[in-house]
Amino acid sequence: MNIVVSGTTRADVDEAEVAEFVESILRQESVADDSTLSVTFIDTAAMSDLNVEHMSKQGPTDVLSFPIEDAAPGHPPTAIAGGPPLDLGDIFICEDVVEAHAVGHDVAFIDELHLMVVHGVLHILGWDHHNDVEAEAMELREAQYLSTIGLTRR
Repeated sequence: MNIVVSGTTRADVDEAEVAEFVESILRQESVADDSTLSVTFIDTAAMSDLNVEHMSKQGPTDVLSFPIEDAAPGHPPTAIAGGPPLDLGDIFICEDVVEAHAVGHDVAFIDELHLMVVHGVLHILGWDHHNDVEAEAMELREAQYLSTIGLTRR
């Protein structure tokens, strides 16, 4: 897999470790080995712009996912036989908002960051939380992946 993680401004964020975590989630979700996904850390101004442009919401948010391929929970995108590798999409994370949420929930920044990484990847794979049933299923899946690295979901 080609997982590109870039843009962090924090010394406590290991981009290679984030990429390994993303890859482990994608493998467990049976995503093709030749797939590509980018995770980019951006500042609050850039996140605000994306949030207004794509979500019609004012201000920054913690994570936004932009899937390229169609997917549904338990049914990851698949490549066309003989076609190009899958480009799954892009995830954008705002470390400043993640930090604020970590403080607000009284959890470590790095724990909140991992939750946002899982959350973003699951959105790429078609998971959502438009209603209580979807939200509960997504939260259970997030908890599952966080437990693989010794974390619990807040």
